[in-house]
Amino acid sequence: MTLRRALIGMTLLAVLGDSLLMPFYPQYFAERFGELRSEQVGLYLAAVCLVAMLALPVWVRLARHAHPLRLLIVGQLVAGVLALACAAIDRQWLFWPVSLGMIAFKASYLLMYPYVMGLVGTDQQVRTIGLLSVVVHLGAIAGATLGGGVLHYLSPARMFVLMGLMDFVQMAVSLLLLRHAPQPARVDASTPPRPREEHLAIIRLCLLMLAFYFCVYLARPFFTLYWEQLGGPQASWITGLVYAIPGMLALLALALHYHAGQHLTAWLLLGAAGLALQGVEQMPLVLAGRVLFGWALYQLTVALDARLFALSRPEHYGRDYSLINIFQNLGVLTASWLAGVVVRDAGLAAPFLLSALGLVLTACTLRWLLVSAPVGAPLCGAKP
Repeated sequence: MTLRRALIGMTLLAVLGDSLLMPFYPQYFAERFGELRSEQVGLYLAAVCLVAMLALPVWVRLARHAHPLRLLIVGQLVAGVLALACAAIDRQWLFWPVSLGMIAFKASYLLMYPYVMGLVGTDQQVRTIGLLSVVVHLGAIAGATLGGGVLHYLSPARMFVLMGLMDFVQMAVSLLLLRHAPQPARVDASTPPRPREEHLAIIRLCLLMLAFYFCVYLARPFFTLYWEQLGGPQASWITGLVYAIPGMLALLALALHYHAGQHLTAWLLLGAAGLALQGVEQMPLVLAGRVLFGWALYQLTVALDARLFALSRPEHYGRDYSLINIFQNLGVLTASWLAGVVVRDAGLAAPFLLSALGLVLTACTLRWLLVSAPVGAPLCGAKP
């Protein structure tokens, strides 16, 4: 097994662990802590995003002085210990700091993405991005399904036991890989300064990522409750499968070797249509909307990530990815908090309609955010 494949496999395991509880936080808070307020769950999810957003730049700065795999070993060891501690906590006031500390150390695995991209040539970047996108979706599918089964058949605390075990496995694999892992590209004194146009292009892409992730994640936190309210099958593992339909579409796109992300406006509008259908409160339309949304989401994710690595340079991958991740998490953070407020005031269907409107508005601003950045690097076919 090549180093690249091993790192991608570790990414799959990391996403699987992160996805175990993500669709079911409302149910977890209700069963474990008796917390039924949607705005409180939304606030916790926003805090998770904030911690991850602040932690990654710290890990990136540390990676200038230590190999990413060494940092991953330390990060996943501490994250695993804190996950096991979360399994024993039944007080909400204590759960918050311990679980958020776990998230901060888990964020070390995000270093793998720019590291993997630095190992491949520019001709392989789009394919690698597509593969990593599918790995993320596959992990989300397996995590949502496994998490639903654990929640249905076992105690909620077992979620964190599984998370901790996965962190320890990542730590062990990192120890095995460290001996043969090359050093990532570094910035040295001979590296020419970046042109102003390149900085502006990255900033505009950051703003686009913020808007895109806000719209996508606004509809996520309470989807499982929404599905159950519509009268869908009440088994948690089935709810997890429905939640994971967009990930299944990503797998299908990879199997068909299909990527047509060059027409971003069309994909944004298709995603908006899928979100709007999910807000109609009819189960067949919700399922159809999940399919449309999932297909568009894969195309958009690959195209936008490909643009980042086309604009950046190997020695700047870590810093640029960290900056992009901050804006992505700002979108997720705001969406998570707002979702709880919207559900409280307007019902479970409202986030889908707001998300659809947001994608339409993003499509309207796409030409300014995407095309007008004057850079000389190829943009992997991304067009408005």
